[in-house]
Amino acid sequence: MKVEVQSPNLLNRVLTEIRARRDEFDAKRHVPRDMVAQLKQLGVFRAATPRCFGGDASSPSEFLRLIETISEADGSAGWVASFGSAGVYLAALPRDTLARLYANGPDLAFAGGLFPIQPAEKVEGGWRVNGLWKFASGCKGADILGVGIGAGDGGKPRTAVLMPEDVEIVENWEVFGLRGTGSHDLRVKDVFVSDEMTFVRGGVPSIDEPLYQYPSIAYAAQVLAVVNLGVARAALDEVSRMAGGRTGITGAPKMADRAYLRIAVAKAEASLRSARAFFYEATDSAWDSILRGDGVSADQTSMLRLASVQATRAGASAVQSAYLLAGTAAIYDGHPLQRYLRDAMVVTQHAFLSEGMYDNAGSVFLGVPPMPGYI
Repeated sequence: MKVEVQSPNLLNRVLTEIRARRDEFDAKRHVPRDMVAQLKQLGVFRAATPRCFGGDASSPSEFLRLIETISEADGSAGWVASFGSAGVYLAALPRDTLARLYANGPDLAFAGGLFPIQPAEKVEGGWRVNGLWKFASGCKGADILGVGIGAGDGGKPRTAVLMPEDVEIVENWEVFGLRGTGSHDLRVKDVFVSDEMTFVRGGVPSIDEPLYQYPSIAYAAQVLAVVNLGVARAALDEVSRMAGGRTGITGAPKMADRAYLRIAVAKAEASLRSARAFFYEATDSAWDSILRGDGVSADQTSMLRLASVQATRAGASAVQSAYLLAGTAAIYDGHPLQRYLRDAMVVTQHAFLSEGMYDNAGSVFLGVPPMPGYI
């Protein structure tokens, strides 16, 4: 797989370090700042920064392929890196605000705990913010943080942007999968946030560049879904490595000599590659439409959402198949398939990637209104 970054050698070095440190990420329950700094060197956190502020404003496909590759090395690192896409959200901030945020450079790491929405008190010039928010992935390595403070245009959540010193991180990410994402709670106590430091997630962008015409909520689902494509690739590659090894303890033939296993691996590969092809086909279709000046239609946006949930489910299924095929070797704590299984199942639980997305996509196909916020 080709990933467009400034230096393939840099990418390989960073991936090697991620693989070597993934147990550390699990133990600490977050990706440390020094690793986030290396992701910045790769361009992860300038990928969605506007070009007018020195960023790359990379095409969605280019960024997604990079996150997929990082996720092959470690799902948690891929998940944290995926929030390099947050510049698409942030583009709904006033242009002057963005200029201040990017004043020290385009590599800005954002983490948000938007839900449950905590209504803020409207005061002169801004908002008085109090509350507790969940699932702020990557918050311990973030340069700025966001919390949901109420409904904006069209019922979309209004987000307040805060500096880390104004936010308490409540370290309670006690989970089995994606442990290294550091998806802790955020607590804010009586902090004033000016109007110009708030934006509506999915709101009208203040930046006139192609990337900011891409559907931001659909993109938010895509950058998470692609993590499972990477994790599944790692899982199937692990089974391939195992298959040529010694015979089982019962004296059964080695894995590669068992017809049922060869068939199962082929089916898993076909399913994963089909979902991946659909995923990138939908991505490129929407992007090409933007570059032609046609924008992105509701049908195309729905296809992005459908391709995301399908990639998530196909990835999880491939990991489960790999785990089952590996036999008793995979039940031990240190086996890679344990990590892949736990991580892949957590991805499926995200609200953007739930079974309900199939219902919404089916509604669009049949001309029935989908859930508000889906398109």
